[in-house]
Amino acid sequence: MKHSKFTLAALPLILLAGCASTPDTTALTDEARKTAGGLIQTLGGELKAAMTAGGPAQAIGVCKERAPKIAAEAAARTGMQIKRVSLKNRNPKGVPDAWEIEALAGLEKRLAAGEKPETLDTHSVVNTPDGKVFRYAKALVMQPVCVNCHGAAESLSPEVKAKLAAEYPDDKATGYTPGMIRGVLSIKKAL
Repeated sequence: MKHSKFTLAALPLILLAGCASTPDTTALTDEARKTAGGLIQTLGGELKAAMTAGGPAQAIGVCKERAPKIAAEAAARTGMQIKRVSLKNRNPKGVPDAWEIEALAGLEKRLAAGEKPETLDTHSVVNTPDGKVFRYAKALVMQPVCVNCHGAAESLSPEVKAKLAAEYPDDKATGYTPGMIRGVLSIKKAL
């Protein structure tokens, strides 16, 4: 079998070009998981403190005011865009895009198949008009305490109902039970 020098000489360039077009997302996935875990832990701690200090109605303020700030701080550290989204959003800015809707559906399927809630995340590289973007979604799974603000609307306390009506007049984020996926923490980063 005869090989030309051109073909053999071009082989390293072809291999490098192939590597460049398929980025290794291992490090990005690890960073996204770490970022998501830290954000969820920080927010959870602040929510617990607010619940202890003033009950569920006070915790609503943490979700409205502190959660975006916590996400912005993490975004500034990592260069990632971070937001919480849900099909039944409370915050008008929390509407999922097409990739997030697909991610939610896949995570719901995995939960229904018996996967442990703490392992529910997904990631991919998406082609956009501006280039490749790394996408990551971590399921936000309802805990028993979450029903105080996200449970059946008729079961919410009068204080929580009043606070939600004042803060989120178009709220859709009720009707959940513990163990359900409430939404996702969505992370993306341009490659």
